[in-house]
Amino acid sequence: MNIEIRKLTLEDYADLKESMLQAYDSMGGQIWPKSSIAKLLKIFPEGQLCIAVDDKVVACSLSIIVEYDEYGDRHTYKLITGDYSFSTHDPNGDTLYGIEIFVHPEYRGLRLGRRLYEARKELCESLNLKSIIAGGRIPGYHAYAETLSPRQYIDKVKAKEIYDPTLTFQISNDFHVRKVLKNYLPGDHESKEYATLIEWNNIYYQGIDASARSAMTIRLGLVQWQMRLFPDMESFYEQVEFFVDAVSGYKSDFVMFPELFNTPLLQPYNHLPEIEAMRKLAEKTEEIVQKMHEYALSYNVNIITGSMPILDDGKLYNATYLCHRTGKIDEYRKIHITPNEQKYYGMVGGDKVQVFDTDCGKVGILICYDVEFPELSRIYADQGMQILFVPFLTDTQNGYTRVRHCAQARAIENECYVAIAGCVGNLPKVNNMDIQFAQSAVFTPSDFAFPTNAVKAEATPNTEMVLVVDVDLHLLDELHHYGTVKILKDRRRDLYQVKLLK
Repeated sequence: MNIEIRKLTLEDYADLKESMLQAYDSMGGQIWPKSSIAKLLKIFPEGQLCIAVDDKVVACSLSIIVEYDEYGDRHTYKLITGDYSFSTHDPNGDTLYGIEIFVHPEYRGLRLGRRLYEARKELCESLNLKSIIAGGRIPGYHAYAETLSPRQYIDKVKAKEIYDPTLTFQISNDFHVRKVLKNYLPGDHESKEYATLIEWNNIYYQGIDASARSAMTIRLGLVQWQMRLFPDMESFYEQVEFFVDAVSGYKSDFVMFPELFNTPLLQPYNHLPEIEAMRKLAEKTEEIVQKMHEYALSYNVNIITGSMPILDDGKLYNATYLCHRTGKIDEYRKIHITPNEQKYYGMVGGDKVQVFDTDCGKVGILICYDVEFPELSRIYADQGMQILFVPFLTDTQNGYTRVRHCAQARAIENECYVAIAGCVGNLPKVNNMDIQFAQSAVFTPSDFAFPTNAVKAEATPNTEMVLVVDVDLHLLDELHHYGTVKILKDRRRDLYQVKLLK
């Protein structure tokens, strides 16, 4: 499955029409005619957004810009759209007005509506508009109309005593109800023709030009995973989804799990030799990756899955997966296998070294021991890496110190961010996985634009938690060109080289 959010085009109309018919089946299948879509695309093309799943448009948001004070809080949908002609669109206005948003019902489990709302917010900020305003339906109100006024109904939805499929979603996306409108959208019988006038305020509008805000700020979510036994796979997935949900709730762009974080699932095989037990665990990897792929799509977050054993042509590898929120999946196999991994599990190293293109820039992945070999990250840096992710698993403070200090060195010498995430706690009843030590962290280069100790943030040692951290890619660009030292540029390429042999 491939998910793409982009500007709408007139060529999308056939898919758009089908999705509208399905989305508004309860309202008689009302749809926008092709001529209206063409008019919107002509006057304000950047305001018309859609989401295509496998090249089929299944969700859409339509907007115009208005000078809001000309209409005030008592307007109707017909008035604000100029009797559906969009003559009210004013490129010099101060408010982004949402005139439509819908998702095909078969795709609503993918949380596509959240992506459209986030894209609208980004558009509002980039155009330096004061706010987003829209009239929102309250389709659940008809079931309570005899006992509750619209205001009472809205208050109960806010208090989460009642679930409304539209208003609950809008509130969870940081919109607030500005006013209750009567006769806003004639024919909306589910809402009893009431609507909420909802608003999202652009905090960058006054005092700070939205164009000055870095569009290159990336939010990382690191899971410091507590080792625990699980009675079944469902319990394991519940714990994984809990962390994905929590981190995506903070609008993170990435979530990373640690190396071999799924080894509690070895417990049923503890009677087997370690090498056989790990091969049994490898049989679950495809299913786990598929589940995390689904989470990446539905929670709109890129997931570094933490590493897991995989079998390929009879050989056992230690691999991690990058599940993109667009639907793509990339794989990385640990290059350097530790003596323990060789001795107890018979693991072998991978042979593919490459950076991955994401919607947040170029990233690299190294698994634990790999970060102690500077050649790999230097090759990544030459390929344009901006963020290096390192899922790790260490049992002692000695092992952790090696990973930590090598990761810090990689950040400084390659002028990039390095994020590390590990497992904590004890794991009885699983051979060779008894104890863990970790302190997850995000490291930076060392120059004036960064923290003086080159540590952006770090977790509490040996405590299950998440670490949510913002990193600014613009600062890396400035460092490359104007840093106190320019490590990547100042290398003596005439004297030495680091390069891949295959």
